[in-house]
Amino acid sequence: MDRGSMWTDNIYQETKKNKKIYGKGVIVICKFHRERRKRPNGSNSRKRRKRRFRLKLLIESGWNKMANLPPSLSMGTPFGGPSNSAGAPANKDRNLASAEQLVLDLSNPELRENALLELSKKRELFQDLAPLLWNSFGTIAALLQEIVSIYSVLAPPNLTPAQSNRVCNSLALLQCVASHSDTRMLFLKAHIPLYLYPFLNTTSKSRPFEYLRLTSLGVIGALVKVDDTEVISFLLSTEIIPLCLRTMEMGSELSKTVATFIVQKILLDDVGMDYICTTAERFFAVGRVLGNMVQSLVEQPSPRLLKHIIRCYLRLSDNPRACAALGSCLPDSLRDGTFSNCLREDQIARRWLQQLVHNVGVGRVPSHQGGGFEHML
Repeated sequence: MDRGSMWTDNIYQETKKNKKIYGKGVIVICKFHRERRKRPNGSNSRKRRKRRFRLKLLIESGWNKMANLPPSLSMGTPFGGPSNSAGAPANKDRNLASAEQLVLDLSNPELRENALLELSKKRELFQDLAPLLWNSFGTIAALLQEIVSIYSVLAPPNLTPAQSNRVCNSLALLQCVASHSDTRMLFLKAHIPLYLYPFLNTTSKSRPFEYLRLTSLGVIGALVKVDDTEVISFLLSTEIIPLCLRTMEMGSELSKTVATFIVQKILLDDVGMDYICTTAERFFAVGRVLGNMVQSLVEQPSPRLLKHIIRCYLRLSDNPRACAALGSCLPDSLRDGTFSNCLREDQIARRWLQQLVHNVGVGRVPSHQGGGFEHML
């Protein structure tokens, strides 16, 4: 018996022994593969590898779901969420089969566009879509191929809405991979975020480009959403701060909000805080952009964006030198009650602003003592 047959036979015995965990469907599939392996005229090695990979995914999926489910939940929980209906297992199988087929379609250039659209629309229904995307042969390469294919229309800006939508569907799937705990670090170690940076470096304000920037920022936002110093260190090493600052200066309100959120999460990590406050140039680059956004919000208030800006300032005030410098560069509109009405419904943001004004007032250092960044310029 070859290694493949032994592997399949062992899996079959395992699923049969634990049939309550895996369910009848998986056992039947295992039995099918086991009997097929014994046929003298089986398919070629490539097809065997594909069957083994599919079978392995099914088994791993069974164990992962068992590990994540609380004991009180039924084993019949559907793929899209809990349900008590009798047809739940059937719905689960249909959803899984649909996801697998769409992922396979990504490798076919003729079927890829529809597969991208359907997967991006239904990605919330498929709990294990990220591992499936990452581990299936050629899928990530197909997504990157979609991204690279529009580099040539970025400058001069000739991006069409159809091209933008198609690439944004690819980015939505990459965001799914970036946000999943099992694939996040693999995604990072493959340096995939670097493929998005040309989009963040664009300056066109047309809707196709704005949509492209916003979706790209969503991928980076998914990475920083979970506090992880390794993620922050990687992003800092790839110069993400200047790209975020560019969007904070010229993007739409939503793009500015996501970019400011990314800068906020970087600042909240000690590594990110040290990076920005190490030199006066970095600190004042961030401070200048934050100040310009505050001034623009005086005429067109945005409570959500303002909240992220205040949190960035508050975090900067934790650094003694930065706090001293804020004494002279913090916008007056944050001190004089200009935004009282804007923050009326947000107690947390109001408390942050009060703490910021207090920190800056207490942390002021006379200029002759050289406590701020000014002496470094």
